[in-house]
Amino acid sequence: MKGKIKFVERPRTEFFATLRSRVNQYFEDNKIEKTGDWRMFIKTFVMLLLYIGPFVVILTNILPVGLTLLMWMVMGIGASGMGMAVMHDANHGAYSKNKFVNRMLGRSIYLVGGSKFTWIIQHNVLHHTYTNIYGMDEDIDDKPILRLSPHGKLSGIHRYQHIYAPFIYSLATLGWTLNKDFKQLIRYNKNGLTKGSGGNPTVEMIKLVISKIVYFMFIIGLPLLLTNYSLGFIILGFLVLQITTGLFVTTIFQLAHVIEETDHPLPTDNGEIENAWAIHQLETTANFAKKNRILSWFVGGLNYQVEHHLFYNICHIHYKKIAPIVKQTAQEFGIPYYEKTTFWDSLGSHIRILKKIGNNYAAQ
Repeated sequence: MKGKIKFVERPRTEFFATLRSRVNQYFEDNKIEKTGDWRMFIKTFVMLLLYIGPFVVILTNILPVGLTLLMWMVMGIGASGMGMAVMHDANHGAYSKNKFVNRMLGRSIYLVGGSKFTWIIQHNVLHHTYTNIYGMDEDIDDKPILRLSPHGKLSGIHRYQHIYAPFIYSLATLGWTLNKDFKQLIRYNKNGLTKGSGGNPTVEMIKLVISKIVYFMFIIGLPLLLTNYSLGFIILGFLVLQITTGLFVTTIFQLAHVIEETDHPLPTDNGEIENAWAIHQLETTANFAKKNRILSWFVGGLNYQVEHHLFYNICHIHYKKIAPIVKQTAQEFGIPYYEKTTFWDSLGSHIRILKKIGNNYAAQ
């Protein structure tokens, strides 16, 4: 496993204790659960319909080529919504107070070709604990032609990354589906994270192989078996699905942590982050487009990323209500609360920081 990182609170502050008390009081005063309610069931139905419905239409083989490709694109939108607004909450245990419901909906990741086990390690364990810490948070690890951290390795091509980044983002879930899960699991098996997360390395590898086989039998095999589309056309449709999903999901996640304001701290020689964990989350995370109700609904509240990182066990349907509490408490304690008014403001900031990072910018 990678070197241990410790969060050291200097000077001590009661920020998170105060904030947690106030948020808990909100739920007590309003007599509501922190998990989801009927709104989550409606959202789940809609997202599943957007994913499964177009696929059923594709299997009927009744549409012309152009509309068939459109159906694959709609599937990509549905897959994005399932991942961000359903699976994400479920795998954080926030979808329902019923653990069985969380487990089952967390497995919806298999519908889009991913691995629940490796996702939980990368996202819940590494990303949420070590947000924006280079070498620990895999979300900002060096990619072949992307430098997402100012502490990453720099090469000449990075000076253009602000131009080609959207193309790379669109390929993210394709790589995830084809090989990323295998690379991650092999790495987690070696560094002890698999056993540390309650998994058996051999069993998890077998489960991963089986899940991939079943996924490709479903997404490629069924159209090949039930329609007269050629294999090439089906693969083209599959690529449209993956490109749509990758672009949506990756862009949304990048806007939360890789913008101009957010910090990229490095640990000391003793492996310490000289900050409280909760304050670290605020310094490395940003919200955007909080007033855009349609966007908030579709992305599962991931535009309220500050609230999510502080209270990942609270369902996203509550973020809008607790956000003012978080912001006010942060201001009282003199802690930054980063937010962009619109999606486009945040996207512009992301592109600008990509350009800076790609031109040898290094955080202090």
